[in-house]
Amino acid sequence: MQKSNTSPTPQRIIVAISGASGIRYALLLMRALRTIPDVEVHGIISPGAQAVIKHETQLKLSTISNAFHILHQPTNIAAAPASGSWSHNGMIVCPCSMASLAAIASGVGTNLIHRAADVCLKEGRPLILVPRETPLNEIHLRNMLRAHQAGATIMPPCPGFYHQPQTMDQLMWQFIGRILEQLHLPHNLYARWS
Repeated sequence: MQKSNTSPTPQRIIVAISGASGIRYALLLMRALRTIPDVEVHGIISPGAQAVIKHETQLKLSTISNAFHILHQPTNIAAAPASGSWSHNGMIVCPCSMASLAAIASGVGTNLIHRAADVCLKEGRPLILVPRETPLNEIHLRNMLRAHQAGATIMPPCPGFYHQPQTMDQLMWQFIGRILEQLHLPHNLYARWS
C-alpha cells in the first residue's frame, strides 16, 4: 500500500497589479495574504504598474516583488497562470486599470494578466477586479458589465465606515478584508457588522 501524503496543498492565489492608481491596496492585500497559512501568492506586475509604483511609493520594485512567493513576468504567456490545467483558487487584479478591464472584458490576451484572467473565466474560477477610476464613462461601465456577465466579481475600492476607521489604512484594511471574503479566506482585518 502506498503511503499517502498528509501535507496540505497550499491554496494558490494570483495577484496582478496593473497600471492604475491605488498601489497601496495591492501592498496591503499582499501583506494580508502572506499572513494566511497555506496560501501561496503568485504575482504579476504590469509595466504600467511599475511606473505607478515609482510615482506613488518610495519602495523599490524588488521590495514589492519579494512580497510574492512566485513572481511571473507579464510577457510570459507560457507561465503557469496562463494554463487552465494549472490549479489555483482565484485571481485578483488590484488595482485594475481601465485598459486591463477592457482587455479582460473582450477576451484579448495580450499579456499574462489578461490571459490568466481569461483562464479564470473559462474555468469558472474566482476573478476579482478592483477598478480604480472615477468618474466612469459608458465604455467603462459596459466593460464592467461584460466582465461581470462572464463571471468576474467587480469590486471598486469602496470601503465602509461602520467600523469607525481612524486612519486611511483602517479604511483600506476593511476593503482588503472584503476581497479576502470573496475567496473564503480567513482574516481579522475589521469588525464585521453585527
